Amino acid sequence: MTHSIAPGSEFAPDSLLAEASARAGGLEDFGPGDFREALEVLEGALNQEARLSTHGRGLLREKLVAQLVNRLVIEDHCKRFPEILQQPIDDPLVIVGLPRTGTTLLQRVLSVDPQFSKAQWWETRYPAPLPGETLEQPEVRIGRAKAEVAAMIEFVPQILTIHPLDAEQPDEEFMLMEHSFLCAMDSYVNVPAYTAWLDRQDQVQVYAYLKKMLQFLSWQQARRGIAPGRRWLLKSPQHLHTLELLFQVFPRAQVVLTHRDPGKTIPSLASFIHTLWQIYSEEADPAQVGEQWNTRMARALRHTMAVREPMPDGAFLDVHFEDTVSQPLEVVERIYRFAGLELTTDVRAAMTDWLAANGREKRAAHHYDAEAFGLDEARLQRDYGEYRARHLAH
Repeated sequence: MTHSIAPGSEFAPDSLLAEASARAGGLEDFGPGDFREALEVLEGALNQEARLSTHGRGLLREKLVAQLVNRLVIEDHCKRFPEILQQPIDDPLVIVGLPRTGTTLLQRVLSVDPQFSKAQWWETRYPAPLPGETLEQPEVRIGRAKAEVAAMIEFVPQILTIHPLDAEQPDEEFMLMEHSFLCAMDSYVNVPAYTAWLDRQDQVQVYAYLKKMLQFLSWQQARRGIAPGRRWLLKSPQHLHTLELLFQVFPRAQVVLTHRDPGKTIPSLASFIHTLWQIYSEEADPAQVGEQWNTRMARALRHTMAVREPMPDGAFLDVHFEDTVSQPLEVVERIYRFAGLELTTDVRAAMTDWLAANGREKRAAHHYDAEAFGLDEARLQRDYGEYRARHLAH
């Protein structure tokens, strides 16, 4: 049930927390972290900066309340089933790179192998059970996720040229990380005050909460009869900003670092973010998108290079987009050697079948105008010259 809310107060933390608690049957423990302070900062930024449409306000409020409900349900399960937090997850294989560098293709072809634990899109969107379903049969969540994906595709059909959305395919853990409320709300709306605040926070709690959610998903998958994989397979560009924290919380993680020229990736990313902003805002300025996201991603790549410098060789594997597209199975074999896993004949055959059915040529081309985002070659060379020299000069 949605309470009546005065205009302008839709994002007041007290209102969000109270509604979440009511929806969760009176549960009150949201778990650890600075989520309340994050919601307070976000409230001001959403009201003062985001220029939300009426439709966008409703969508975002529902998103925040639903995530708070998930936190309540997750904490309740962790108390009732303490074995959830006993599951060891310290060695994920993590695909990290700018969007548009082949990360989704790699994640999905590797996901064919049952050696990996992974989360489908519906699990990252709805990690906690909903009323009317059991842990063993999550039909309500799957149905809701499918309907949501269909609605997104209908509302923004060009989204499929950028990211192949599918409720029942493995996808990024980004939506799990969002449950900390300390993770990139600026993907959806223009909230520079929140972004500036976020940059000053200790985000190790984002990864600690991500680990808890992965443990909860593993436990649920076992209840559904899915055997645990040897390792979790993760993928998100978000880790470029905070790679040292990934290793802090998952000390035996290994990273597959994907590379492609920023001239092909940054304008495309800006186009994707601009598309998302248009869902929620009545005014989405492409120049603002380009400035913000180019600055952030240039800084993220510099940060990743600095984090990597002192790390042992076995922590990182470099993979180039051109190789992923032209010889995907050879890249897969390199990844298996890097991860110390066996690629069986049966799995290799299944991957070959998957690639035949899911090639990039099956999707429409993504068209965008780099100039509209202020991203001409001079700007890109200034911001990514060091990265290009280190990873693309061959």
